[in-house]
Amino acid sequence: MSERNTALRSLHDIGLAAWFGGSLMGAIGLNGAAKKTGDDEMSTARIASAGWAAWTPVNAAAIGAHLVGGAGLLGANSARVAYQQGVGASTVAKLALTGAALAATAYTRVVGKKVELASSLDPRDAETAAEHPIELEQAQRQLVLLQWAVPALTAGLLVLNALHGEQQRPEQQHLGMMRRAATVGGTGLAAVRRAREHGMAGRHCEA
Repeated sequence: MSERNTALRSLHDIGLAAWFGGSLMGAIGLNGAAKKTGDDEMSTARIASAGWAAWTPVNAAAIGAHLVGGAGLLGANSARVAYQQGVGASTVAKLALTGAALAATAYTRVVGKKVELASSLDPRDAETAAEHPIELEQAQRQLVLLQWAVPALTAGLLVLNALHGEQQRPEQQHLGMMRRAATVGGTGLAAVRRAREHGMAGRHCEA
């Protein structure tokens, strides 16, 4: 039996591509352009902050699409996660890396917003910044590290995504199930039979 999950896969992959690509472009292109065009530390921070602020809602939508697609694919491939050796471990690794990327992205935005307020020419922003004072140079250094951490973590997700694609090959599914059955004995053989009855081995979708 063949099952397609085109919409879920598209949400998952396009969202991750935008998350990775946008963060990498920002770290290299936007920050680099701000350094070249800014006359001083404040103007550099102002230019970079404006660009990151414009990207934030698009990035949030991309992350949301990735999470929705990923959750749907996980549900569609629950049998492979349970019965195919190696898929469960790679799925746990992917979930952990996703959590780390989400945390890094959220904290990047928190620090970035502080830099944005501290460098703004708007008197209202200056009042808000005075309530939460920061050392601008130190915050910018921290922000640069965080902005590189996000593309690094999402690149790891792309690698695990490729691994999941390889694991869904029919021969890899068969081999993984046989290894799982050999590990747990009779219980595993019964599980493999149940998985086959549900058409798991022939599915064309991704965990």
